[in-house]
Amino acid sequence: MSLTLYQASTPVFIRMLGNLSNILNKAVAHAEATQIDQAILINARLAADMYPLSRQVQIAADIVKSCAARLSGIDVPSYEDNESTFTELQARIAKTVVFLQSISEEQINGSEEREITLKIRGNEMVFLGQSYLFNFVIPNFYFHITATYAILRHNGVELGKMDYLGEPQTLDIKIL
Repeated sequence: MSLTLYQASTPVFIRMLGNLSNILNKAVAHAEATQIDQAILINARLAADMYPLSRQVQIAADIVKSCAARLSGIDVPSYEDNESTFTELQARIAKTVVFLQSISEEQINGSEEREITLKIRGNEMVFLGQSYLFNFVIPNFYFHITATYAILRHNGVELGKMDYLGEPQTLDIKIL
């Protein structure tokens, strides 16, 4: 059985963005229960030289919308990076999911050899579509979701591994 680029990307991205959304909901509940200003969590970092939680969420959304657009050969939509509340971050996630759902399997499949050129910190990086997805996008996507999870855990939000992985029914597994 072969795996298509679409199967390896869009459904995975949508599921993990849903998990990220649920993690943010737990952060809101934690802030309300402990009477912490939500801005403290949104601006929290693990280290001084790391991005705050808000930027982690923005990048997670950006990396997958950019991937879907580049693999399908369409323009990457631009989002302002001005979210400063959990409500705004949730809206960004939702907007990203809607965009991902707007791209068909046919638009992404067959882009394994499409040349993808990125400019990162003044350097040009050239990938082929499959390498771009598996060696650049997926690791970056999971990194920023993990950083968001870790920031919230570090700040007392009660999260567990299943919050990160998602509910068993979304994992296509049976619990015996």
